Amino acid sequence: QVQLVESGGGLVQAGGSLRLSCAASGDTFSMTAMGWFRQAPGKEREFVGFIRWSGGSTHYADSVLGRFTTSRDNAKNTVYLQMNSLKPEDTAVYFCAAAIRGYGLLTRNGYSYWGQGTQVTVSS
Repeated sequence: QVQLVESGGGLVQAGGSLRLSCAASGDTFSMTAMGWFRQAPGKEREFVGFIRWSGGSTHYADSVLGRFTTSRDNAKNTVYLQMNSLKPEDTAVYFCAAAIRGYGLLTRNGYSYWGQGTQVTVSS
């Protein structure tokens, strides 16, 4: 089992920045990648980005490419999502998720464990 705890959400004006953290504990040796998703009210949960634990390669959704960056601290079993140039349409609950299999990382089905989510609100 892997437990994920997120932090760092909040209210920010458009154009501002926030950094989310996701700390993993438990069977962290089994993780192959960490993903970020978000869910706005009345919408489906959508992929934001992922980072592989080994090698650190990343991939992002087109909607956040160039604005969001995910990074990891292997020693702390923590991943971060740096969000810059935030827009009102980025408002959502953001979730981190841990993958075990290492494939299918663009979809929810690729992940086995989920954090509780943290609210990000961007005002115009």
